[in-house]
Amino acid sequence: MNASVLVLNQDYQPLSVCSVHRSVKLLFMDKAEMLHDYPDKKIRTVSDEFSYPSVIRLRRYINIPYNRIVLSRRNVMKRDNNTCQYCGRKKNLTIDHVLPRSRGGMDTWENLVTACDNCNVRKGNRTPDEAEMPLKQKPFRPIHITFLQSILGGVEDDWKPYLYM
Repeated sequence: MNASVLVLNQDYQPLSVCSVHRSVKLLFMDKAEMLHDYPDKKIRTVSDEFSYPSVIRLRRYINIPYNRIVLSRRNVMKRDNNTCQYCGRKKNLTIDHVLPRSRGGMDTWENLVTACDNCNVRKGNRTPDEAEMPLKQKPFRPIHITFLQSILGGVEDDWKPYLYM
């Protein structure tokens, strides 16, 4: 029982990921219902056999205040998949301001990207357009579901409709 289970709120919004053990407890206590299971896996007891959950939905709505991802060096690099947004290298990474701080660039999700040392020095105190160094992807503010994929190292196919993928 080492797989992960996607937990959805009553309104089908993704809440979290839990262990199969925890999800089975929620199912038996009738606090959740199973939406998808792994058809080739079963949980067996001495006298019975149960489906192995993949996606469950809570029966009661859990009010979660809007949770934002904290702006940090580590999270910017995680958003950018630990890859330089100018050349694609994965070594000697740092953080670069798209609009340099000396020109009024702020520390925001939309202004920070991951860059290797060489690209950061080459870009200098210029914008990507001025330095003729286009970004691989436009910087954006991530949502917590985006980070779910990186935590797990991938997402099950059954989960994709619920994660808007």
